[in-house]
Amino acid sequence: MKKACVIGYPIGHSRSPIIHNYWLKKYGLEGSYEKREVKPEDLAGFLTSLPSHGYVGCNVTIPHKEAAIPLMGQVDDIVRRTGSLNTVYLDSGIISATSSDGEGFYQNLMSVAAPKLDGGIAVVLGAGGSARALIERLLRTGLARVKIVNRTEARARELADLFGPKVEIGRFGGESKETALLVNTTSQGMKGQPALDVDLSSLPSACVVADIVYVPLKTDLLKQAEARGLKTVGGLGMLLHQAVVGFEKWFGVRPEVTQELYDLVAKDVDLEYGR
Repeated sequence: MKKACVIGYPIGHSRSPIIHNYWLKKYGLEGSYEKREVKPEDLAGFLTSLPSHGYVGCNVTIPHKEAAIPLMGQVDDIVRRTGSLNTVYLDSGIISATSSDGEGFYQNLMSVAAPKLDGGIAVVLGAGGSARALIERLLRTGLARVKIVNRTEARARELADLFGPKVEIGRFGGESKETALLVNTTSQGMKGQPALDVDLSSLPSACVVADIVYVPLKTDLLKQAEARGLKTVGGLGMLLHQAVVGFEKWFGVRPEVTQELYDLVAKDVDLEYGR
């Protein structure tokens, strides 16, 4: 029986087991997926002996996404470009890694809102690991440029230098009519965190507003965007779509993200969902 897990420290909040065990049952596969709390000092020992723990792979979450890279036998171009990983798997016995965060965001974005990105501008709030993953994927579309807005200019400058001339740093406000997408990659607006203070009045009517936060399911940013009549994309769908890559690598079936799965996880996030 194939077995996979998600590792992090802490790990109690993870909804990944709900997603993967749902797919295992749906596709009639023998396997399991569980949470494993792994402290930073235990990370190397755990990952380098993954098969001896009985695992065919794992998801990697905070705070291990960067620290795990030098422990891999091989990584793909996405990991090299973003400096982050979230999916570990065995490739001919070699411990390998990719990052599906960017692809998960993109697939969710297109399935929910399908914005016209060609020739447009994306405004990214934040300059952390999630911003790196999203920018890397967005730059593989037809966007003309990406603007990073971050409280610390030095962090934003790192990303602009990393990704090249299509990425610039700036302030939010007075957005041009070419702005096709605004996405929040910070933790602001998350339950227990300060609210995200932005004024959306300068965004054009065709702009899509996305948030990678999924607790709450609908953040104040998304509510504000809806009040302006803008299309919105919540963060829970990104979590579901990023899980597709790992499941296929571990269990050999490419799973489908369905409304039934979304509802299942949404009810775990918010007990009032659907009532």
